[in-house]
Amino acid sequence: MSENSPAPEHSGRVPLTAPRAVSVFGISVVGFMTANLVPVMIVALTGELGLSVTAAGTLVTASLLACAASCLATSRWTARSGRYVVARAGLTLTALGFGAAAFVPSVPVVVAGIVLGGLGAGGAVSAGGAALGALRNPDRASGISGFTNRAIVSVVLFVIPVLGAGMGSAFGLLAGLALAALLTTGWLPDRPAPAVLPTPEAISTAPSATSSRRTATAGTGLLACFALWALSEDSLWAVAATMGADQAGLDETGMGLVLSLSTLGGLAASALVGLAGGRLGRTAPLAAALAAGGVLKLLAGTVTDPGWYMVVVIAWNTLYMLSFIYIVAVAAALDASGKWSAPVLGVYLVGSSFAPVFGTAVSAAAGYTVLGAVLAGMTFVLLIPLVLISRLSVRVEAAARPEARFPQTVIV
Repeated sequence: MSENSPAPEHSGRVPLTAPRAVSVFGISVVGFMTANLVPVMIVALTGELGLSVTAAGTLVTASLLACAASCLATSRWTARSGRYVVARAGLTLTALGFGAAAFVPSVPVVVAGIVLGGLGAGGAVSAGGAALGALRNPDRASGISGFTNRAIVSVVLFVIPVLGAGMGSAFGLLAGLALAALLTTGWLPDRPAPAVLPTPEAISTAPSATSSRRTATAGTGLLACFALWALSEDSLWAVAATMGADQAGLDETGMGLVLSLSTLGGLAASALVGLAGGRLGRTAPLAAALAAGGVLKLLAGTVTDPGWYMVVVIAWNTLYMLSFIYIVAVAAALDASGKWSAPVLGVYLVGSSFAPVFGTAVSAAAGYTVLGAVLAGMTFVLLIPLVLISRLSVRVEAAARPEARFPQTVIV
């Protein structure tokens, strides 16, 4: 007699529900908001507080590095049992730090508040990233996360100038968002429970020590590649305005149009991935986006026509978002506990923090054409390991599904 043995209740990734979406994506966006509001923060610090541009830039950089360090320091904890504690402590510290910077007009308080706010934001990034790994269909979840991030940032960047780009709006709004996100921490999905393997057939499908080591190596390699990729991407973004003006004669109006259309391109790319989910695959779109992005970096360093320069930068920015989403999806797919998705945005911030220095130094020493070639070369080199790791993530995700871990058995 043959009989299908019942598969146990799904103990791995959980479906995306509205409360989980609000919590995971909202906490991640608030944590990463510091990086998105850098220009507004510098304007507020120089205008209302009276700091020099160099001092303001240094302070914001310190906040970003604190955010990255906090994210990396807490990532192992959030991937295990501490994501709720880290999320609540991080968001509380973010609200207190940026709230103090917004409403206490004292330079020492502002400096301490911005650095402490960055530390708290890193905890939020870590907790949100770890929770992302617990959701089914990492491609769709990462796409929706990217769309949410771009949409909320666009709204915030629209609201702040309306309110007046001062300390109260730049930092106070972020403190308020942190308090709002704090109310949603209970909706974060927990770390998936370890699977129970009751049958010899199921036990035979358990991950071997070799495959675990391979996954660990891939995860470590992904983090290193993502940091270097962030350096290459944000180095171009750091000089995009000056390069457009010096090389292609692009004026401020044209650059403003580039910023607006780049945001729309990012929204379109993230919406596409969010709607398609896994139907597009993961490795092929990532490889195509990275390759095309490398070509566009090369072109950005050589184009002299302002119209074509705008087209190149907007297309590159759109593909940047596509690549970003898929790399985060790879991190989430490698481990459902969030072992790799928790620190992935932290290492991105590390690479991004050094991008302005790298981009301006290379362009000043060798010119924009050489900078474009260097950044394109970095992309093409990183493409190979990222594609290999992506292929592995697809296999790891498939092997972790219940139907793979609990095959049908035949009872005689």
